[in-house]
Amino acid sequence: MEQKPARVRILDAAHQLMLTIGLARATTKEIARAAGCSEAALYKHFPSKEELFVAVLKERLPKLNPLLKRLVVSPGAAERTVEQNLTEIARQAARFYEQSFPIAASLYAEPRLKERHNDAMRELGTGPHMPIRGLDAYLRSEQAAGRVRADADTYAAASLLLGACAQRAFAYDATEAGGPPQSLDAFAASVARALIQGLVA
Repeated sequence: MEQKPARVRILDAAHQLMLTIGLARATTKEIARAAGCSEAALYKHFPSKEELFVAVLKERLPKLNPLLKRLVVSPGAAERTVEQNLTEIARQAARFYEQSFPIAASLYAEPRLKERHNDAMRELGTGPHMPIRGLDAYLRSEQAAGRVRADADTYAAASLLLGACAQRAFAYDATEAGGPPQSLDAFAASVARALIQGLVA
């Protein structure tokens, strides 16, 4: 059986380790060992652990930012309502946060490491604020197309929707049932339905 390319093996190993032991504890040495390559080989593909982390988010987790960028390009598309688009965004965002939260949570236990990580994210032009900006941009494009009220606070709406999705990933493991009270589809639809009431005339 042909071995996967080194970059693919590194991404697979990084994704698995980041999920199981967290970003803070997943060292490049451990990732390289799990990928069956040297640490030097890892750095040929990914100049830093932060760039590897960003690649894992982009290539191994549900695609949220590409969805938002696509919707910004074609607001007011007749085949889908704003509510339908928000439902799809909520579905993707909930899946994204469900998978990314275990990876990044360990950073919050080490403030200095988190600060260095944030600095690196800023240098790479990315970070957890980007989906909010992307959703805000989409809602403003719908505002310009006349499908969202002119006086609607699009940034607040974006923050509310994505905050609900992040909270779903964070909070519900502690419930009596050990999980969210709604299915993912029901959750996405209900969040979009609640939000749309403040966005349309």
